[in-house]
Amino acid sequence: MNSVPRRAFLAAIPAAAFARGARAQAWPARPIRLIVAFGAGSGSDIRARLIGDRMAADLGQPVVIDNRGGANGFLAAEAVARARPDGYTLLFTSNSTHAANPALFRRLPYDPIGDFEPVAMVGETPLIIVVNNDLPVRDLAGFVAYAKANPGRINYASGNTSSRVGAEMFRIATGIDMAFVSYRSNAQGITDVMAGNPQVMFSDASVGIPQVREGRVRAIGITGKQPIRALPGVPTVQAALGLADFEIHSWSAVFAPSGTPAEIVAKLNGLIRAILAQPDIRSRMEEEGTEVPPLDSAGVGRFVVSEIAKWRRVVAQAGIEVAP
Repeated sequence: MNSVPRRAFLAAIPAAAFARGARAQAWPARPIRLIVAFGAGSGSDIRARLIGDRMAADLGQPVVIDNRGGANGFLAAEAVARARPDGYTLLFTSNSTHAANPALFRRLPYDPIGDFEPVAMVGETPLIIVVNNDLPVRDLAGFVAYAKANPGRINYASGNTSSRVGAEMFRIATGIDMAFVSYRSNAQGITDVMAGNPQVMFSDASVGIPQVREGRVRAIGITGKQPIRALPGVPTVQAALGLADFEIHSWSAVFAPSGTPAEIVAKLNGLIRAILAQPDIRSRMEEEGTEVPPLDSAGVGRFVVSEIAKWRRVVAQAGIEVAP
């Protein structure tokens, strides 16, 4: 990475100046902007709106969702990294910006560690492998056989790095030929899978499950260690193909600009964890196979550091070329 950590810049300014400004009036005293690193209808967008609504109700201030999709999450991450650290601008993002991008790009316009204060984990979720209904396959073994019998005929949609890396890991593990088709979000990608080209997608659960339930696409596999309640009868890749080491999850989290007062970060962490523990949201998460690690903000920071190392290994395993 060739970015200058914002933390280094802030070190030159007395930290008390920010703290005094934040404490001059009770936080929050005005609307909070939650910048989402993906487009409307994406898995991150769906969860950000769900959590944002509950935050607004608890805090007594609107939480405005600001979608900044595209550019691999650079636009959203950079906007928050440069925002005033006063608790009124937050980032809702995923492993794409804070784990995969450091592995996929030699240079980033932001530092995923130095430019942000970790706030709260939202959850880790397996991907759902979905195919177009007209594709003559009913399960993972049939898909692999079809792809091998039709080299150069299979395209996969991807609207984020988890989706892409998952598909590339699967391609290498099974020896099939699939071509990558990029989209601004998984919501856009799955729309084209419904139409028949691309024919397959490794989708966010919150995007893929509703389309499976409506019969618009067919689910043939799960990338986690175990099946999920929302899709009974759909096996894991490990179980269906005997690929014992095949596993990939996406995760989402909330971050604030570096230098945001610790008391605001702690309040946000407690609030988001309480929202995720509400029965209706917890049930929804469990349906999708989502796990919510009980982490404080410091724990989220340690998690991100470990995930950057993990995704560098995963990207190398998937054989994806690192961009300049």
